Amino acid sequence: MILDINDIQKILPHRPPFLLIDRIIEMETGKRIVGIKNVTINEPFFAGHFPNYPVMPGVLIIEAMAQTGGVLALRDEAIGSDKLVLFAAIEEAKFRRPVVPGDQLRLELEVLQRHTTFARMKGKAHVDGKLVAEAILICKIAEKAK
Repeated sequence: MILDINDIQKILPHRPPFLLIDRIIEMETGKRIVGIKNVTINEPFFAGHFPNYPVMPGVLIIEAMAQTGGVLALRDEAIGSDKLVLFAAIEEAKFRRPVVPGDQLRLELEVLQRHTTFARMKGKAHVDGKLVAEAILICKIAEKAK
């Protein structure tokens, strides 16, 4: 299943500049997902991280993974699209290489455990086939405030 930015904005509440995925290129509902983030010099965080040596903050790579996992969770009919996906924990986060302007992040998430109120996913981020970051993400699936 392929989702473009318009489809993603119908699923996630995030908006630029904090929407950190551009496209979903693969998805097996309830199992795995692959998303893409095109990293450009126009990203607002590059102004201060770091001047003259722009590097994408690791926490934003993790956030991009989490947003990709959020699309997977919210597209699961057992959970429903009327929910929010919130961080509960991050485990075993490792940052292997810097991500710089011009890179394309490939965000791969695999469901390890799933319940109607939480999900545990293994996330990996690659650039040009090289692992740049990985983590286990635990998210809470909550009701939207009415």
